[in-house]
Amino acid sequence: MSAHIDRLTTLLTAIEQGITLEKPDIAWLLEQRDPEDTDRLFAAARAVRQRYFGNQVFFYGFLYFSTHCRNNCRFCRYRQANTSLKRYRKTREQVLSAAMEMAAAGVHLIDLTMGEDPDIVGGTQSQIQEWLEMIRSVGQHTHLPVMISPGTVSSDVLADLGRAGVTWYACYQETHNEQLYDTLRPGQDYHYRLSAKYRARDLGLLVEEGILTGVGETAADLADSIAFMKRFAVDQARVMRFVPQTGIPMARTATTERGNELVTIAVMRLVMPDVLIPASLDVDGLAGLAERLDAGANVVTSIVPPLAGLAGVANPVLDIAEAGRTLAKVVPVLHRCGLVPAAAGDYQAWVTHRQAMHRRSGLFCHAPAGKVVPCA
Repeated sequence: MSAHIDRLTTLLTAIEQGITLEKPDIAWLLEQRDPEDTDRLFAAARAVRQRYFGNQVFFYGFLYFSTHCRNNCRFCRYRQANTSLKRYRKTREQVLSAAMEMAAAGVHLIDLTMGEDPDIVGGTQSQIQEWLEMIRSVGQHTHLPVMISPGTVSSDVLADLGRAGVTWYACYQETHNEQLYDTLRPGQDYHYRLSAKYRARDLGLLVEEGILTGVGETAADLADSIAFMKRFAVDQARVMRFVPQTGIPMARTATTERGNELVTIAVMRLVMPDVLIPASLDVDGLAGLAERLDAGANVVTSIVPPLAGLAGVANPVLDIAEAGRTLAKVVPVLHRCGLVPAAAGDYQAWVTHRQAMHRRSGLFCHAPAGKVVPCA
């Protein structure tokens, strides 16, 4: 047995035994690209997923209700400086109609996504209250958990979101390398954004963290991010491959191979066996779903109804008009992967269990604005 194969076997055995890997070992796993090695990684990730979640997969309805944003992230087509972009804000009635359609189709969560819309998160008290009432209405009418991704908002707004019935706060750091972060998110304080996740957790919200691949990161950077997510005990860990788009400073950045994202999904599953890991339809559409599921993902995200005038993020129109992001198209892919849709109530049971786990563990970290307090 070669030293390479021996190391891979040793690490996979350690993971199976519940041993926490050090960052150099995580980085080494992330560097693997030989098909035989990645097949072993993916098989191990699927086995871990089976142990913790069985063969069930959850579905997220994706409702990007405002494409206005006050930020100038260099990787995002919805950056404020992109004046060539036609933007929209959906009305409360339009949001509720789309949410009800997705709920009727069988999704387990409504993901209300937005840019950091200055007329909402930076608006008047009346505008903020109108936004909160819209969120509350979605939860009350669909009877589903709601995720919101408003960017970095104040503790008061986070508390208001909790009172409006929000279950999840999604806030992506993209990278935990501060220098790289500054190039990706100019003008946005790294520590303040990070602290928002601690403040959300302190308020009892479940937290999703997200990272990008293909933006100049190293394997060590990705390992740092995974180690942070493990230490923080994120409830959902997302990775997405950067997709170059017109109207952004990184428009000519070369697209990286899909394998980077797939290996990262697998390693996240091995290091964080009990968290939710999305297979997003927003990067490669339906064509890339099976590979992400085979790498260990257990949530299908960015399910978007056709003809509702909704956009995606990385790929704003991919598979939407053709109904390729509907459950009718997604479920057959699951079956081919040996997976099944979760039954009604299973997702809520997982959420309830996760919330109770955090309360028992005392994992509320009390981070004041602008300062990060590590969890014990």
